[in-house]
Amino acid sequence: MKTDELITMLATGVAPVQRHSVGRRLGLAFAVGLAGALALMALVFGPRPDLASVAATPVFWLKLAFPFSLVLITLWASSRLARPGVPATRAVALIAVPVIVVRGAALVALLLAPATARSELIFGHTWRSCVFNIQLLAIPTFVTAFAALRDLAPTRPRLAGAVAGLFASATGTLVYCLHCPEMATPFWAVWYLLGMAAPTLIGAALGPRLLRW
Repeated sequence: MKTDELITMLATGVAPVQRHSVGRRLGLAFAVGLAGALALMALVFGPRPDLASVAATPVFWLKLAFPFSLVLITLWASSRLARPGVPATRAVALIAVPVIVVRGAALVALLLAPATARSELIFGHTWRSCVFNIQLLAIPTFVTAFAALRDLAPTRPRLAGAVAGLFASATGTLVYCLHCPEMATPFWAVWYLLGMAAPTLIGAALGPRLLRW
């Protein structure tokens, strides 16, 4: 077979990739994963009984802003990692910003609080279950995120898997905020981040296996 004939055969039936197809796939993964996490939270934990009243306070929306910002950043980073040749360094580095902000706010809160109150600000009342609850609620988005990335073309599967894992756990944390009674920034800075760590590490470990193409 001549080279020209081979090229013609390979090019036959090739359709152009639709614009924004990566964003649509990852957006659908988020929507389905979020719906699954909400259903799981409602069945297993239930929303906090005072949700309506606490939703009127600014601190509640600041609490939601932390995981939601990570959802947006990791969604953007995933969309860049899903395409060969697209730089993602800036998007991945931006993940550190919400973490630094919440850690800084936690440090200020601890410094301003009396020494006797600092332990309660860190541990709250639910630290024993918080990490595991977040990981449970991360499962739906973990599955949908990896399913979306498998249909795309990530060339850095370990990094893409880690970001997908963080994307899933940030979505799980966002949903968990509707149940979690803890309102202290030091608690979020410790236990929410620990809850996000395991899915991120699992994603990094599974990335080379599940996202290879």
